[in-house]
Amino acid sequence: MAAEQRKIIIDTDPGIDDAMAIFLALRSPEVEVIGLTTIYGNVYTTLATRNALHLLEVAERTDIPVAEGSHVTITKGTKLRIADFVHGADGLGNQNFPPPKGKAVEQSAAAFLVEQAKLYPGKVTVVALGPLTNLALAVELDPAFVKNIGQIILLGGAFSVNGNVNPAAEANIFGDPEAADIVFTCGADVVAVGINVTHQVVMTDADREKLAQSKGKFAQYLSKILEVYFAYHREAYSTRGVYLHDPSALLVAVNPSLFTYTEGVVRVQTTGITRGLTILYNKQKRYDLYGFGEMTEWADKPTVKVAVTVDAPAIVKLLMDRLMDS
Repeated sequence: MAAEQRKIIIDTDPGIDDAMAIFLALRSPEVEVIGLTTIYGNVYTTLATRNALHLLEVAERTDIPVAEGSHVTITKGTKLRIADFVHGADGLGNQNFPPPKGKAVEQSAAAFLVEQAKLYPGKVTVVALGPLTNLALAVELDPAFVKNIGQIILLGGAFSVNGNVNPAAEANIFGDPEAADIVFTCGADVVAVGINVTHQVVMTDADREKLAQSKGKFAQYLSKILEVYFAYHREAYSTRGVYLHDPSALLVAVNPSLFTYTEGVVRVQTTGITRGLTILYNKQKRYDLYGFGEMTEWADKPTVKVAVTVDAPAIVKLLMDRLMDS
């Protein structure tokens, strides 16, 4: 008897590596994608919705609903920095695809997340690939959401390494630090995949060449849109390859054993020059007995799991195999 498929909702800001992650999910028999929710990040929310609908049309999966998410942060801030220099002005490598025929559902992303978690209590995993505003809104919308949601796998944080927006902060957490702190401390089963692990997972020029030569529909589509992303990485990191952030996080839902994890309380810095910094408290010191002196900000907070190592070759192989055979 095969293991039961995990129902997943992908909260996404597509983005080139989001496109990879979405296609990978649709090619993974271990998971059933029951919806996409959209958020600002690589692009503004309106364009994220358009791109999500477009990607589902490319995949011939217009049966999957798309719910549009928040246009502003949890504190009603607007997104200042859009990563169009990484993904192209359209978020998908400046290919100027025709507009999708489909439309988003009437519900907001937060309402959709709450509804699906209620419909399938304990069975739904959210894979969050952008800032965490929609999830924080779902936590605020329904007190039962935290108990109903099976797991939240989030791409975010830079644990013990520099961030990628500035030395302190990783882009998704920086996009809405207050929302991230709500999600990290809400008490749900949370797994964080930070750039400390995703920067070890690289698709090389040779891998891209393989995609281009394969007959896979998704491989063909991706090899078209990847140039902008590769060019950015050459420029920014002097590397001949691209980091596979989003597909790596998605694969926690498919095969969690590709990573190892530590557990502890994570808090997010929300002010000052380290705004967006993720701090993991590893509980090696028992503050309940001896105290940090000041207990309030860390005491009684639920723990989360944080990925600490990754089997990078296995992730690249799995991604390549599934995209080329599409």
